[in-house]
Amino acid sequence: MTAIVHHSAPPPHSLTEDFSLLQRAVKAAGKLALGYFRKELSVSRKLDGSEVSEADLAVDAALNLNLIGERPDYGWLSEESEDNPERLERRLVWMVDPIDGTNAFLRHIPEWTVSAGLVQEGKPVLGIVYNPATEEFFHAIRGQGAYLNGKPIKVSGRSELEGALFIASGGLFKKRIWAKPWPGVESRWVNSVAYRLALVAAGRADATLSLSAKSEWDLAAGVLLVEEAGGVVTNHLGHSFRFNKPLPRFQSLVAAPPELHETLIARTSPIDL
Repeated sequence: MTAIVHHSAPPPHSLTEDFSLLQRAVKAAGKLALGYFRKELSVSRKLDGSEVSEADLAVDAALNLNLIGERPDYGWLSEESEDNPERLERRLVWMVDPIDGTNAFLRHIPEWTVSAGLVQEGKPVLGIVYNPATEEFFHAIRGQGAYLNGKPIKVSGRSELEGALFIASGGLFKKRIWAKPWPGVESRWVNSVAYRLALVAAGRADATLSLSAKSEWDLAAGVLLVEEAGGVVTNHLGHSFRFNKPLPRFQSLVAAPPELHETLIARTSPIDL
């Protein structure tokens, strides 16, 4: 009589193991992307009118090979890959923007990043935003803080609007949608959404604000960075984000230190988008 052997499922990978994998994959992707930077590239238009280059596709393929190749049981969501609804059944999902800030990348402006995160049951647990052109490597692990090139970072201590520095379109504050004028805020523009969030996490800007839709791959890594750096990230109504939805979009973005965030939501929540 043949004995029946029961094989138990292998233990899941630890966050530390997944972070090591993600770090290797993103650094390799950054090196690959940097090899295309400031060169003439083949560029086409997607259905939404945005540009995509051969570099975007090459970096996306490399990240998929390195991440899904090592974790085939994880889901995958990327700006440059066809969405596979099987991700909705997965407990863990890689969320990737291979080159966030393609517009800047193609115009030789060093404000683009490789952005990659790991989402577990709707919440980001790992996040990396890497700018190879400036050698800035931001990372966060849920519950373990946020870091820039290995050193801890935190959001600014600003609580007042007056004198606050926003990473946002300057024209946003002049729109007629606001109930009252904005008091003496400064703004600068950064093309990469993930980079904006990373800069807020590092306290190099006080907040970022956008009333246009963002995709989950834009925000997964950056949201974790800001939260682990002591900030708050929501939509303009003050609702927190849950990731890995059938339609992976959020209507708006507000990220800031806690007190400043509360003030911003008081201004943005009456707006009907």
